Amino acid sequence: MHIKEVITKKDKRDFLLVPKILYKDDPNRISHLDKDIEAVFNPSKNSLFKTGEAIRWIMKDGRGKLTGRVAAFVNKDTAYTHSQPTGGMGFFECVDDKNAAFALFDKCKQWLLSKGMKAMEGPVNFGQKDRFWGLFIDKKTTDNHIL
Repeated sequence: MHIKEVITKKDKRDFLLVPKILYKDDPNRISHLDKDIEAVFNPSKNSLFKTGEAIRWIMKDGRGKLTGRVAAFVNKDTAYTHSQPTGGMGFFECVDDKNAAFALFDKCKQWLLSKGMKAMEGPVNFGQKDRFWGLFIDKKTTDNHIL
């Protein structure tokens, strides 16, 4: 597997495409609007970039197939309101593979550590607290526990 930072226009399209690929057969899945997701990562549209930072990655398998995505955030207005400096991660989507998921989480962890954060919370969003929170879990993988 290969994890790449989202930099190019193609990377941005791929980031938006990941959930559409992963959940294409789920009749209950409703995609967010691409423009709303992109606004989170646009410094001219997201005022949190004045004091914070965000980064995002896509993951591909050995054949170049998209298999995951994730983003990490530091909001300096809130990072130091916790008992330890805390950054966020979100926009997590991944194939059903523990190693792939942990690789994405570790990418966030390493970036947040490099920014001075000591803890990570998520899934959250670098923006409004009413959008893009949480994650989709396949009920088959929860061992019949209520989440």
